[in-house]
Amino acid sequence: MGDYSKALESYEKSHQIMEMALPPTHVSLAISYSNIGQVHKNMGDYLQALEFSEKSHKIYEKALPPNHPDLATSYNNIGQVYNNIGDYSKALEFYEKAHQIYEEALPPNHSSLAASYNNIGSVYNEMGDYSKALELFEKSYKILEETLPSNHSNLAFPYNWLGRVYRSMKDYTRALEYFEKALAIRQQTLPETHPNRAITCSDIGDVYQLMGDYEKALSFHQKALNIQESVQCNPLECATTYRNLGETYREMEDYSTALSYFEKGLEIREKKLPKGHPDLAVIYHSMAKLYLSTRQYNIAMNNVQQAIEIAQEKLPSSHPHLLEYKETFEKIQKKM
Repeated sequence: MGDYSKALESYEKSHQIMEMALPPTHVSLAISYSNIGQVHKNMGDYLQALEFSEKSHKIYEKALPPNHPDLATSYNNIGQVYNNIGDYSKALEFYEKAHQIYEEALPPNHSSLAASYNNIGSVYNEMGDYSKALELFEKSYKILEETLPSNHSNLAFPYNWLGRVYRSMKDYTRALEYFEKALAIRQQTLPETHPNRAITCSDIGDVYQLMGDYEKALSFHQKALNIQESVQCNPLECATTYRNLGETYREMEDYSTALSYFEKGLEIREKKLPKGHPDLAVIYHSMAKLYLSTRQYNIAMNNVQQAIEIAQEKLPSSHPHLLEYKETFEKIQKKM
């Protein structure tokens, strides 16, 4: 699981054969472009993912009727990439196009509709509209709960997202409850080194850190990192774990260890993400808080200003992250 370079090599060889044997608008080529795009997405290479997803989509638009479910899947794939690069309005546009087709073409309890609710909910979560995100995640969960066995691996996705939205709403007890449900399913259904197990461990660690239980936080972050460093996973997932570890050590006042993890996370995010991505703002803000604690106020101010600049450009003015960054700015300003 998670050996993306081998998957990419296999898909590219297959694609070369198809290009020689098939006309350029053949649906099999669209599937092939889509497969290559999905591997690039999983590797965190979002610009290449977008390029291949768009090539696939152009073929589907010519070959399929406008309400075909495969066209909706193609809109979804493009939406996912825009979500990953932090362009939330574009992500929402493509996800909603997909959802409209699914609503017209599929029964109301179809798993693709559940996935669609989940996708749209994830964008609202990133935009800080937690009540809207919660409403959509619950719709997704309701469909899957009615149609899948209680230990089905796909149920872990809405559990994980419900955990994230409750964490954002600072309801840590409920967040932990949902993350633990997701982890229990993933432990039953996925190999020990599967990247999705690491993601949930890191999420649980983050909740324990926010609750002040740093020993448990470190334990879960280390479980995540052990998986992520032993298999080829999306480097951005490692970056999140590094940032979470940094936050835990910062709270424990081990500032040198915290800084080393923040710098590891920042290096990956700067390499993989567009310059103004909101996830960069998150780590700049973490570093600002660290430098505030170590009384390096000029460096702290530089970091928090970068965070605010990104958030003002990319996030709604009422987004909790932006408000938090401004609070940190004021704290630093008072110390200077």
